[in-house]
Amino acid sequence: MKNQTNSDNEMISPSKKIELKPDNLELVSLFKVIGGKWKILLIKAVAHQCPKRFGTLKRDMENLAQGTLTAKLRELERDGILEREVFAESPPRVEYKLTALGKTLLPVIDTLENWWINYNTVKQSCQNTLVKK
Repeated sequence: MKNQTNSDNEMISPSKKIELKPDNLELVSLFKVIGGKWKILLIKAVAHQCPKRFGTLKRDMENLAQGTLTAKLRELERDGILEREVFAESPPRVEYKLTALGKTLLPVIDTLENWWINYNTVKQSCQNTLVKK
């Protein structure tokens, strides 16, 4: 049996020194901003119809409790991804839109979605190969 230790992957990453402490990793911080079950879906929903009213988001995200929706929208606003505009009307109207920084996430999200599709295709192909053996 041949022992392979990352010979195919040795030069994928730049050769700078990496500190592997959870509080130092940029990806850990990234997923604090966009991670979780709902944030990427909210970003995509707002991007699809911008600006997006709170009531419309609530209807579109029917499996999301109102309190969780409010909390996630506030987190995205706090992190500079969404902008919230409140209109002095009766009944009150609140709209959300992507900030310039939020718009820069759209190609990142597309890349993640494409990776996931490719991952599932490869995974399924591997499983089919194992079943045939």
